[in-house]
Amino acid sequence: MFTVEQIKSAHSLVKSGADFPAYIRTIKQLGVSHYETFVADGHIDYHGANDFSVTVPAKYDLMSIAEIPQMEVFKSELIVHQEGKTDFLTFIQMCASTGIEKWAIDMDQMTCTYFDKAGNEVLVEKIPE
Repeated sequence: MFTVEQIKSAHSLVKSGADFPAYIRTIKQLGVSHYETFVADGHIDYHGANDFSVTVPAKYDLMSIAEIPQMEVFKSELIVHQEGKTDFLTFIQMCASTGIEKWAIDMDQMTCTYFDKAGNEVLVEKIPE
């Protein structure tokens, strides 16, 4: 199975949202089936076969997540990030300020689903393969 070190090594190659599809392909090859990224502190729970999981610990100080999602602002800023115009920390700060609590990646479906604090799906995107 995969290790935290392998995940971190793959993630170290991500400089912007434009690098995200390659990252997904790499960790999928390692055996990751799905994962959740938590905006408040940046910890990530990675899951594989047979209930295997590892957690990459918090990456930064706790951020507060806006109570009321600002969907249109989030969607427009997400596009900017996906075009490679912002770094990861800028993207995280934008998620927090627009009410995104976490996102979940499903490797089988090749989707990324963003959730607000109430657990509602805000946006589901297909990940380019």
